[in-house]
Amino acid sequence: MVSVQAQAFESWDGLAQQARGLLSGERHRIANAANLAALIFNSVPDLNWAGFYFVEDGELVVGPFQGQPACVRIAQGKGVCGTAWATGETQRVEDVEVFAGHIACDPNSRSEVVVPLIVDNDVIGVLDIDSPVPGRFSDEDARGFEQLAAIYLESLAG
Repeated sequence: MVSVQAQAFESWDGLAQQARGLLSGERHRIANAANLAALIFNSVPDLNWAGFYFVEDGELVVGPFQGQPACVRIAQGKGVCGTAWATGETQRVEDVEVFAGHIACDPNSRSEVVVPLIVDNDVIGVLDIDSPVPGRFSDEDARGFEQLAAIYLESLAG
């Protein structure tokens, strides 16, 4: 039996087109993050968390998301999200249980992709995607999430 989630996801290009349409004409950071998190969570199969953290007062603070309750604050360099913030590079982790310093907000998460949100060479937050399936994310998936993060940032600029 094919899940409804799997049927909704046809391609990264198709999802990017949906994201552009969804965020078009709106510049509000929280509104667009909420809608993009919902689109990702309900379109990409085998996820248990999709959402945003934003840099505030020297730490990452949870923003709009879909999934189980999350860690509220993450220090720079801590866990997968804090590492993406510190390095400014996308982190794709096949098994979070072997990632040094992983923060287990949801014990069911096994793999993760975190994309830094960069504006004027500063990381302003991260897009965080978790799956209960080890090795769930490919390089193509990471590039797809990077494309969605770029669409989100473009929406903020108008």
